[in-house]
Amino acid sequence: MATHKVSKSKSAKKKKVETPKKIPYYRKPDNLTLDQWQIALRKQFGQDNEFLVTNIGQEKFFSDFQVINKATNNSYKVAIRSTDDTQNFCECLDFKTNRLGVCKHISATLHHLSSLHGSKKAFKEGGFQPHYSSVYLDYLNGRQIKIRIGSENKEAYTQLAKAYFDENNILKPESFAVFEVFLEEAKKISKSFRCYSDALDFVIGERDKIRRREFFMNLIPKGSEDLNFEGLVKAELFPYQKKGVLFAAIGGRSLIADEMGLGKTLQAITTAELYKKELGINRVLIVCPTSLKYQWKSEIERFTDNSVHVIEGSLIKRTAQYQYVDAFYVIVSYHTMTQDLDLLNKMEADMVILDEAQRIKNWKTKVSQQIKKLITPYAIILTGTPLENKLEELYSIIQLIDVFRLGPVYRFLNQYQISDESGKVVGYKNLHEISKLLSDILIRRTKKEVLSQLPKRMDKNLFVPMTQEQMDIHNGLGDNVAKLVSKWRKYGFLNETDRRRLILSLSQMRMVCDSTYILDQKTRHDTKIEEVMNILDEFLENSDEKVVIFSQWERMTRLVAQELTERGIKFENLHGGIESTKRKDLLDNFKNDPNSRVFLSTDAGGVGLNLQSASLLINLDIPWNPAILEQRIARIYRLGQERNVSIINLVSTGTIEHKMLDVLKFKGAMAEGVLDGGEDTIFLGEDKFKQFMSSVENLTDAPQDENTIIDSEEEHEAEEQDSANLLDRALIDLPQNATTFLGDDDVKEESLSTSELVGENTNPNELLVKTGVQFFTQLAQTLKNPEENKALIEHLIYRDETGKIYLKIPIENESVVVEALQSLGTIFGAFLKP
Repeated sequence: MATHKVSKSKSAKKKKVETPKKIPYYRKPDNLTLDQWQIALRKQFGQDNEFLVTNIGQEKFFSDFQVINKATNNSYKVAIRSTDDTQNFCECLDFKTNRLGVCKHISATLHHLSSLHGSKKAFKEGGFQPHYSSVYLDYLNGRQIKIRIGSENKEAYTQLAKAYFDENNILKPESFAVFEVFLEEAKKISKSFRCYSDALDFVIGERDKIRRREFFMNLIPKGSEDLNFEGLVKAELFPYQKKGVLFAAIGGRSLIADEMGLGKTLQAITTAELYKKELGINRVLIVCPTSLKYQWKSEIERFTDNSVHVIEGSLIKRTAQYQYVDAFYVIVSYHTMTQDLDLLNKMEADMVILDEAQRIKNWKTKVSQQIKKLITPYAIILTGTPLENKLEELYSIIQLIDVFRLGPVYRFLNQYQISDESGKVVGYKNLHEISKLLSDILIRRTKKEVLSQLPKRMDKNLFVPMTQEQMDIHNGLGDNVAKLVSKWRKYGFLNETDRRRLILSLSQMRMVCDSTYILDQKTRHDTKIEEVMNILDEFLENSDEKVVIFSQWERMTRLVAQELTERGIKFENLHGGIESTKRKDLLDNFKNDPNSRVFLSTDAGGVGLNLQSASLLINLDIPWNPAILEQRIARIYRLGQERNVSIINLVSTGTIEHKMLDVLKFKGAMAEGVLDGGEDTIFLGEDKFKQFMSSVENLTDAPQDENTIIDSEEEHEAEEQDSANLLDRALIDLPQNATTFLGDDDVKEESLSTSELVGENTNPNELLVKTGVQFFTQLAQTLKNPEENKALIEHLIYRDETGKIYLKIPIENESVVVEALQSLGTIFGAFLKP
């Protein structure tokens, strides 16, 4: 076994010769055809770069070799059978797809062999003349099964080949179904007969396609009206979705490129369930963006009874999960897939579902290269934007389904791109041909095409994980809530400070579910912004329709506005600080300007809006009052809306937002509380406060054991002081113009009387003194601190549309003011008597 390093010759004593002109990599020379240029590039690369070539066969020249690229350390097997690029072979993907008969590894091997003694004579005498016969896969003309007849038993094999192969030694189409019969007969003639593995795999694959199509066409003969769709999932599929499932089932490996909002996820899950029921598959691997892992888990649990597991954690933990998990569905992120490719292949999934495939549209990235190495017989690729900016993006995605379908990339781009003299792409041509080439592996429907099948309104909760920083803050605030719930359970009462602390913690838990920026305006730990931009990128690319985005907090819409500005997307931004005189201009722009695609609004700014020009509404956060949620939706889903509308609610996984969906379903006392502009819970009557606390208990993991509650009087007082300090600090960090910690300036406040707060049996005089002392004590502490003083002032003042400033004091109702003025009149009257 001989090993040689192939490199550029550097002999200084040799006669100086003129260096051949280099072939340019990015521009075809005028004197070369396209194929000649590509062949020359590969030969040039193989000769100019270092490769380690090792002969692993029996012959000196026409043999098998191991070729290692010194730059990448990648190793490939090369078979040299001729010098004219007609019979050689390499394991690399470039050789299998370029249809040139050569690659850089073959070039490097031939370059190495040319330097060995006797090479000229061997190459001049012709190629390899085997004694054995063999069946191989010819990649030169786009994968054809061919037979090469050797010198041994030549007549017998020639006679046998006539029944199965044509005059060009290519396997006949009808011979695929009986290929194993041919193999048996060929082996009977001689044990030296060979059928190479890639040729056998190709035959098996083609036969599977034929049988799979026949099977599902017989199983579901009536198409979208067939009863065999019933019971596959716990949902009623629309006719176009059933068509998509049947398309994917027949294809085995396919791309569902439906427009956003048409239910690609459900179609993929239903196809997997169909394959489990009819083909007996055991494992489905789902690869998706990190932000969508738990969305997939939720959808699978919603529509099926099959087990599902999300892979996460350290490498050690992930390795154990791959080995021992027995779930039918296994979910990983793109990042995890990139790190764990070998482990995933050892898991031997029967099907892979790849979501948001447009994220790997660049074939040069590591993620794109790794995903194409996943070994699985069946695949469903999902993306609403298979082609955004360049044809290369579509080519890269199709490679995930069938790497050979679109031919060599250099021919593909040459055939469909239009370039100017400098090589810059200025247009495209013959695009209808691409559609025909992909007709059996790509299905795409737009909303306009299936409008008659769609409901007028579709709602979807999109579950998004938070960052660790967000979760740490959220859980810390949750611990505060849990302690207060425990105290409530023991004493049946929370004082005013505790009630304020409770509401503040709950409010801030909601805020941090969106972004830490809402709390401090300094840090940017969030995932919802990225997710909403992914949604917008797909939606705006595929249609000319418009989007409305709601958040309770202006700071959250501010972050979205920054992203839109960076992308050059025109938008309107409405919040409570916008003067009413300017709101009409925003609405007119959004309605009449086709370039104004997005409307940002807070709840405070969105009252009474008519935004029917939009068909998609995204809620960055969900109000806990269902009435407010419906008010948002009513901005686009109202009388006169001619389009079907989609509602997407972003919900942070494993948080107070998520628990509200699971536990309360937007019902109960919480929906009537301060968190959405209802009554001020700090002053709630006891009956309503009990209802409120009952709802809060369902949102926390507060311990049931009363022994866990602080019992000593000293510790109780210490906790009281900590609560007050926490409240004081937190008030400073609340968004400007925060009303009852809500974050917008147009939300109205209401309160109950003090007697309702503490009970009717309390001595009014004692209560008055106690309340007054407590008020002045807290006021004095606040006024000592300039920042706290500023926050208090901003909380108490209100600026109207003309710029005038008013004092904002919460009152129960109009009678309170009347009674107060009458009492003041009586007092002043007594002092003024002569």
